[in-house]
Amino acid sequence: MEKMYSPWREVYMESFKDESHPFHPAKDIFTDIPPEQDEERYVLHRAKKSFIIMNLFPYNCGHLMVIPFKQTPELSDLDDTTKLEIMQLTDIGIDALRRTIHPHGFNFGVNVGRVAGGSVDSHIHFHIVPRWEGDTNFMPVVGETKVLSNDMRRLYNELRKAIKEIVQEKAGK
Repeated sequence: MEKMYSPWREVYMESFKDESHPFHPAKDIFTDIPPEQDEERYVLHRAKKSFIIMNLFPYNCGHLMVIPFKQTPELSDLDDTTKLEIMQLTDIGIDALRRTIHPHGFNFGVNVGRVAGGSVDSHIHFHIVPRWEGDTNFMPVVGETKVLSNDMRRLYNELRKAIKEIVQEKAGK
């Protein structure tokens, strides 16, 4: 398989060497983000019970996650207010992606448990993956290489601005 350099994955790979690293599976990488590190850690928006963050290891450009502040592996452990807020933040995230990078569609879902594909199976989180017609092209199919064409920092700034506008619009309704 051909390899394409993705410098943002280096942090993930290094996490397996040092158990004190913030991305080590023994430490909750989602609840240990202080608000003053939001920009550094790509947190886009915080609500009362959950937040939106960019995925540092995206499947596609603009891959977001909606994460409850409560650490639990199970959807059934979340109260109804948190579940509703997660859906509201999902709606905001999708709207922000439509306004900024204009995907043709989305995958939205959750992996419950490691066997389902959950890389952080101790803290439930929801994925919003933007999709474009033809985004599965020859590179991943034949070349077994994924190309991500957006600069994460620039996209973060655009998404954060769009989310702020959307939240203000919804508050005005």
